[in-house]
Amino acid sequence: MTRLLLLGGTTEASQLAEALAARGVEAVFSYAGRTDAPKAQPLPLRVGGFGGVAGLVEYLRAGGFTHVVDATHPFAAQMSAHAVAACAEAGVGLIALERPAWQAEPGDDWLGVPDVEGAVAALPNAGARVFLAIGKQSLEPFAVKPGNFYLLRLVDPPEGALPLPDAKAVIARGPFTAEGDLTLMRDHGITHVVAKNAGGAGAEAKLVAARALGLRVVMIERPAIPARRVVGDVDAVLDWLGHSASVGAGTERGV
Repeated sequence: MTRLLLLGGTTEASQLAEALAARGVEAVFSYAGRTDAPKAQPLPLRVGGFGGVAGLVEYLRAGGFTHVVDATHPFAAQMSAHAVAACAEAGVGLIALERPAWQAEPGDDWLGVPDVEGAVAALPNAGARVFLAIGKQSLEPFAVKPGNFYLLRLVDPPEGALPLPDAKAVIARGPFTAEGDLTLMRDHGITHVVAKNAGGAGAEAKLVAARALGLRVVMIERPAIPARRVVGDVDAVLDWLGHSASVGAGTERGV
């Protein structure tokens, strides 16, 4: 009997949850708990961490799970690495539902950097007006360049003062539109965009707007994750569930 743990938090995770519920698959949806009001799901819900690899192994065994789908954000590298290790130890099948990365198009002015520190280094020391579209977890490193203005787009209102001296927060939840982002960037005189290469359609609007305005985009590339089976859509996950055994889902990587 299939019992599935869905590690979620993305649009694709919500789409998969709906498909699993419609098919009557026994599953639990897990949120990391980084947002105050996560989207409601049609599956039983748990919120919070597992306590590392050992904690996840214990949870999988105690819950009788046979499969895990990692549909977390492409930058949730620690959770994804823990899932690879825990599933191998617990003998549970694992697959990742991962949206394709964005690719630069004609007219784009992108500078790829490996991490947040690289993005900080890529910005001018002062005078830039930066749309910092990277969430609330990675803001503090940019404080070393206080001469820039930072426009932040956050899902939840910040708790207390922002860690940047000259910044404004816009509270909004995607998907966003290119027209809306174009207006947002024009209204704030944005000169640079800093983004994580999350992929997907929900947050791509800022890149379309930056292209139209001829803005430099500092693109933080995805972190490395241990080898695992990866697919790019919900149907592929459902096909895997229909054909895989509970042990030995493999480690090949391909979309």
